[in-house]
Amino acid sequence: MLRYGAATDLLGAMTTTPAVRRMRKVDSLGSSRSRVQSGFPLIQLHELLVSIGEPVYIFGRTAAALHRFDGFQLRPPFHVVVPRGRFVNRLGNVVHTSEQLSAIDCEEVDGLPVMSPTRTLIDLAVDTRPDRLTAALDGAIRDRLVAERFLHERITDLRSKGRYGIPKLLAAVEGSEVTRGGHSWLEREYLRLIATTALPSPTPQQIRSRRGDKLIRVDFHFPGTPVVVEVLGYRWHRTTAQMAIDAERMNQLVLSGHIPLQFTYTQVVSEPEMVLRDTDRALAQFLAPASVSAHRATQRL
Repeated sequence: MLRYGAATDLLGAMTTTPAVRRMRKVDSLGSSRSRVQSGFPLIQLHELLVSIGEPVYIFGRTAAALHRFDGFQLRPPFHVVVPRGRFVNRLGNVVHTSEQLSAIDCEEVDGLPVMSPTRTLIDLAVDTRPDRLTAALDGAIRDRLVAERFLHERITDLRSKGRYGIPKLLAAVEGSEVTRGGHSWLEREYLRLIATTALPSPTPQQIRSRRGDKLIRVDFHFPGTPVVVEVLGYRWHRTTAQMAIDAERMNQLVLSGHIPLQFTYTQVVSEPEMVLRDTDRALAQFLAPASVSAHRATQRL
């Protein structure tokens, strides 16, 4: 039996039930937010959930509207998701199925079960235009509905399970960062990892060599050493031409006396200890002994 309930009068107004009471939620960022919805579409959505029965979660563009993502409005057809293996159809609405309905991706908004803002962005990427996806991403970060680090952790985890749409979401992340300017999240995350150790801080965006008539700019250089570091962006499929350019860049860095390290997106997000260990090993011969085990007690990888 569903815990949330609603009653309607002749005017279609909902009574004061858990489904319409203002719910204040403290998210992973520590911010308190209220996202109350009202009106006939919410009544229809509630009735759809009751007719399907637990477990069922508001999904996709309907979840985006409930989270108040930019560009999304709460209106039929409603999208919901049930566990794979349930066979449910509701005329005029869309019932999805999924094997990936972890508790970490589920929450309540206004008393209704819904996929989290982070998971909703990932789900939207399957069939949402890039411009709408970018607007939703920017708005969710602006409104503190989504923490960038947690978003990347979920992208990495769900990507390993073959989730569709993730390349499009990563392209939106990349484009959004270009628009905002400054370092990418991946670059900031590498700097954050280094800051949790006794290692020196690297200097970002340094020109260190040439490839023909083109300058070679690296993501990081550790001053006083030949160690340079590249974090390899969000995309994991490269064309033959891109691989040839990358190999030539790497060769020129080595021939000019550098010790280049490369870390992938997945390694930075999911294997930070390995990233720090390899960085430490590369620097050890040029610096006073420093160990990545010297983490600040208040920091968490």
